[in-house]
Amino acid sequence: MRVVLQRVSQAEVSIGGQKKAEIAQGFLLLVGIHQEDTEKDVSYLANKISKLRVFEDSEDKMNLSIQDIKGSILSVSQFTLYAQTKKGNRPSFIEAGEPERANQLYEKFNQELRDLGSPVMTGEFGAHMEVSLVNDGPVTIILDTKNQ
Repeated sequence: MRVVLQRVSQAEVSIGGQKKAEIAQGFLLLVGIHQEDTEKDVSYLANKISKLRVFEDSEDKMNLSIQDIKGSILSVSQFTLYAQTKKGNRPSFIEAGEPERANQLYEKFNQELRDLGSPVMTGEFGAHMEVSLVNDGPVTIILDTKNQ
């Protein structure tokens, strides 16, 4: 499982020109599910993200978690995080999870984040989405369960 986490001051996702979800301060998560991912991977990343200290405290040090600042999460599924580009010029996505199973794990991931105390908004699994954000920092962190 791979997540690109961006600390944002605001983010939104639209589908077909209609706003689906938006958040103020928090995280935009681009979430990729690998074909071999399990619920253990989901739990690991949900716990890691909910406790990740990347928001500034009163001394301007990254020392606060999303829970500490009462921030929100916008979670967007993105199978293209598993693009393979080694051969040729057209990416291969054979390592991305099969859609039905990937969607189940994506939904479980979002629910675990909620259970850990963060409000979570989402895009729509499998839809063509337009994502906009204001990256705060900028702070962008890549998390991958293969690198635990």
